[in-house]
Amino acid sequence: MPIDELKIDRSFIINVMNKTDDAAITDAIISMAHTLDLQFIAEGVETHDQLDFLKHKGSINIQGFIFSPPVSGSDFEKLLSERYKV
Repeated sequence: MPIDELKIDRSFIINVMNKTDDAAITDAIISMAHTLDLQFIAEGVETHDQLDFLKHKGSINIQGFIFSPPVSGSDFEKLLSERYKV
């Protein structure tokens, strides 16, 4: 089964700053992604501390409330057009 991307579940991200087990698991997933030359995404990023922790781990895709709550397709288009003046 081909794998293109690894996803880090929010259950690890939510406590990555104060639970050493969650930080170790997150580090292991990121290390595995780098070794296998895979992209990875972290879900549930809500704080700047979480974001900083992940940014120091290398190239990463991030989703979470730190950027935006979930929005509908039409609201997403509106956000993009406002942000990038499209």
